[in-house]
Amino acid sequence: MTTPHRPAHLRLVAPQTGNAVPQPAGSAAPRIAWSAQELMSMTFPEPRWAVPGLLAEGVSLLAGPPKVGKSWLLLGLALSVAAGGKALETIDVAAGPVLYLALEDTPRRLQSRMRKILAGENAPAGLTLVTSCPTLPQGGEEAIGRWLDNNPDARMVIIDVFAKIRGTSAPGLSAYDADYAAMGMVKRLADSHGIAVVLVHHVRKMGSEDFLNEVSGTNGLAGAADATLVLKRARGTADGILHVTGRDIDENEYALSFNSDAGIWHLMDGPPEDHTLSEARAAVLRYVRAHPDSPPRTIAEAIGLTREHVKKTCQRMAADGQLVADASGRYRHRGAE
Repeated sequence: MTTPHRPAHLRLVAPQTGNAVPQPAGSAAPRIAWSAQELMSMTFPEPRWAVPGLLAEGVSLLAGPPKVGKSWLLLGLALSVAAGGKALETIDVAAGPVLYLALEDTPRRLQSRMRKILAGENAPAGLTLVTSCPTLPQGGEEAIGRWLDNNPDARMVIIDVFAKIRGTSAPGLSAYDADYAAMGMVKRLADSHGIAVVLVHHVRKMGSEDFLNEVSGTNGLAGAADATLVLKRARGTADGILHVTGRDIDENEYALSFNSDAGIWHLMDGPPEDHTLSEARAAVLRYVRAHPDSPPRTIAEAIGLTREHVKKTCQRMAADGQLVADASGRYRHRGAE
């Protein structure tokens, strides 16, 4: 019986002894197989963080509704990381080159926004801004790779927005496979250079209890990403909630405040509920005045908060005499009785 052909780079493990079978001489491909004992005896470096606790090496997908402030958030982070100092005015970050592909912006708009954020400070030399780039299959992957080769100490690449650079899908691929393949090109760049790559994306119009389900497109996008972040902000409010989960990041929610005069997002202390409750009550009140006898799910979808948050808020407001609930759990303003 002939021995089946195996790729030369595959390093086999003997099934009985557990001893590793050496790779063929001359193979330059990376090792991809280990015995369990070998793996447990190895020491790996900690992940490199662009923004500790939020953005680690690998691919992070940042999603949010249009005009919620994603670009302001990432431009501020890019400036902070390129210069070193404080990200979101609270998180210590190490300095290093940053590439920001601002593919929906103009030089004039970028200058205007940076002038507001910097407030008279000098712009960091380590931040490179680009307003046009080929799609990934048509040379974009190579172009970003060259920049990374020329900046070996780079800490972050931002692509705003991913749709501008992902390119067309290969014929015959399902939507899921097309999304996963597009993410795979970015993942190659991130993994081969050990760098954080942030992709800006949009969310679905319909809300969801699970913030991961709000990411537009198929599950292939969030599934291929190392981390997913969703930024939410109720219309007319300055505060936002950043939902975060990932392979190297604990699932969490962070309360943020946006200073529109300075163009700066600030990370607030404590859980989001400590900062959004009063504004949530105001948003709920406005909605039920216009739409009496509404259930929490409908209210949540309309004002851009989670159903659980709205449900608890409505219960507290009913206990405080601000709302009245009927037997089916629908709410109306007490003054509408």
